[in-house]
Amino acid sequence: MKNQPNILIIMVDQLRYDCLGFSSMAPVITPHIDALASEGMWFNSAYNHIPVCGPARQSFICGQRPETFGGLWNFSLGLKVSALEPAAYSWARSLQSAGYYNGYIGKWDVHPTYDPTFYGYYVYVNSEQIYQTWITERYPDLAYANELFGEIDPLPLADTRTHQTARMTSELLQQLSRSGSPWHLRVNFKEPHLPCRPTAAFANLYSADSIPEWGSFVETFANKPYIQEQQLRNWHVAHYGWQDWAPIVARYYAIISQLDDALGCILKELDTLGESDNTIVIFTSDHGDMCGGHRMMDKHYIMYEDVVKVPLIMRWPGVIAPNSYCDEFVYPLLDLPPSLLEFSGSPLPTNHRFHGQSIQPLLKATNEITWRDEVVATYNGQQFGLYTQRMIRTRDWKYVWNTTDVDELYDMQRDPNELHNVISHPSNSHVVQELRKRLYDILYQDGDGLVQNQWMRDQLLLGRKK
Repeated sequence: MKNQPNILIIMVDQLRYDCLGFSSMAPVITPHIDALASEGMWFNSAYNHIPVCGPARQSFICGQRPETFGGLWNFSLGLKVSALEPAAYSWARSLQSAGYYNGYIGKWDVHPTYDPTFYGYYVYVNSEQIYQTWITERYPDLAYANELFGEIDPLPLADTRTHQTARMTSELLQQLSRSGSPWHLRVNFKEPHLPCRPTAAFANLYSADSIPEWGSFVETFANKPYIQEQQLRNWHVAHYGWQDWAPIVARYYAIISQLDDALGCILKELDTLGESDNTIVIFTSDHGDMCGGHRMMDKHYIMYEDVVKVPLIMRWPGVIAPNSYCDEFVYPLLDLPPSLLEFSGSPLPTNHRFHGQSIQPLLKATNEITWRDEVVATYNGQQFGLYTQRMIRTRDWKYVWNTTDVDELYDMQRDPNELHNVISHPSNSHVVQELRKRLYDILYQDGDGLVQNQWMRDQLLLGRKK
């Protein structure tokens, strides 16, 4: 059974697609992640299907959109909501049945009561809890002043959360390697989620004066949904100019570089154990971060590329050629579940429908593949109230259905920064009609209850919407 590939998934939290050195879009230093990308495949059009931590991570466990099982927003904040129950399907259990020894470390967010061992993982290392206990005992007087926008971390690099997570991961890798079975390990870092607290060594890599302004920072919110400008008031950033945002973005860059250094430790351990050649390494994020884009922060009430587009890298020696590139639309958290079963030789479940599809045909980097022409993302509300959104994005257009406010339409070729909402332009009426119908069909097929409501359905199919 050892000829089955090991599977190492590294998921980070709130990392923008354009904030890696390999993207060549922002001046972020990430040598280890860049090397991983050059040794495998870079997916240039990877999109998250819901840009919120909890629902996204619950979906990844079962491979279905969260609206189908009620995981609409983070269960830890706001109104009570369902979570993915242990009785639900989990592809990790399928790997167990195929002989895999599964381990999980780091951020969970799938259920408030049940941990990963109830979903197909033999070993769970609650690194966040372990680290908090350890750091409190080691540094009882440690206190941080800024709980939102970050600051310099006074800790030695080895004692930071990034590097303690890497240390615990290396120990877990050793345990899995000794098992004699093919193994799967999922590593979940909490970085670069705000507040960003890089050590001085990494913070010094970036001067606020040298941070380029996002192309969308000139946002005026003209003809945009009310909630977008209101979000600035909620976060107390309505008065911020770029001189206010630049130091925050610099710290975001810095913690990404620090995270990259920690990932380098994990990949080095994989080499030391002699496991690299037989291990699929996957790197991705649950969603992105506005981080000053459109003058906004965090990720709520919007469907901008900043939050729905995510990095995705896959290295598989002997299968994926180095320096491979894929520009097809993929959903990391929906397409990976059926893909991983196929990679491992496990049968697909007969009584469970995945909402994604295996990306194995894309790994050969040929031009003879029939693939999807769009991606669809959803949002159901969070800490500032419930606000329902559905998005469809094609190569040329992005349409956002805001059920209780003005809809959005962006010409992604002429307006990549999504500054101009052209939903009301008469020449675009046929585009809007087509995208609404395509969006409806996908949501209906995937069991989204929103479009099974007559009044909501009529907004899309009969055009009863501004």
